[in-house]
Amino acid sequence: MKRLAWFLEACLYVALSVPLAVFPLKFGEFLGILLFYLWRSRRNIAIENLRKSISSHAISVSETPEKIIRDNFRNLGRSFVEIVKIYYGAGRKIIESVEIEGAENVYKAKSEGRGILFITAHCGNWELMVAASAKLLPSSGIARKIKNPYINKFIERVRQRYGTRVIYKKGALKAVMKVLKNNESVGILMDQAVLSDEGYVIDFLERGAWTTKMPALIARKTGATVLPAFIHRTQKGHKLKIYPAVELSDAGDKETAVIEDTKKFSGFIEEYIKEHPSEWLWMHRRWKRVKS
Repeated sequence: MKRLAWFLEACLYVALSVPLAVFPLKFGEFLGILLFYLWRSRRNIAIENLRKSISSHAISVSETPEKIIRDNFRNLGRSFVEIVKIYYGAGRKIIESVEIEGAENVYKAKSEGRGILFITAHCGNWELMVAASAKLLPSSGIARKIKNPYINKFIERVRQRYGTRVIYKKGALKAVMKVLKNNESVGILMDQAVLSDEGYVIDFLERGAWTTKMPALIARKTGATVLPAFIHRTQKGHKLKIYPAVELSDAGDKETAVIEDTKKFSGFIEEYIKEHPSEWLWMHRRWKRVKS
């Protein structure tokens, strides 16, 4: 019975998503604006998160929080349609429109033979970033398995077609270690709130937030080269910026070193948000479980 429900759900998913593959990208912006007005709970979370970041002087903006979050939802809607087009084979021009800055950092890291750990966040069209970066080298990405096996298999095959191997979060550490040992690359999104045993509370936009320690632990364990990478919208399409390798902490105490590395990695995300405030996932409860 459950498989039948999954199958019907997958059929509905296809029926609703296929038309988006032929609709103009502007339609995605319309969907984003519609979501802004209908999804009140997440809209309020996003606006409140941004307001607190402004009041703490973590970021400086020239527009109202409401206007920025409205643009944020618009960007999410357009990104969704872009990805749907890619999934159904109609997004080649979208991928080709991505300008890449810092490719030399990837080639240098690859030549060092220690594996590459890309650190990034839910910024811009992060799914497109994965597909675009495959033009430089195939990579692996950590993702949660979708409960519906039919939809999950479809998305997994699409990602593989564009040069991305999926590593599922459950039991991911062993797989990540193997990838890096083989001098391959893996990307980690590190801007989600984690449980207390998975990270540390560090300042994020001037407020304490639970932040994953896994990238720092993996980098120190494997010796992999750490490259921050982020994508943002431009007038012509998108720009993917890959930063030079991050130098790890030389602190003698292991835990102190991991905390310092985690702060440094997270700092790149903060800088992105300051430069592109309407392109980060503000609707996420980033500061949950931390007393303000």
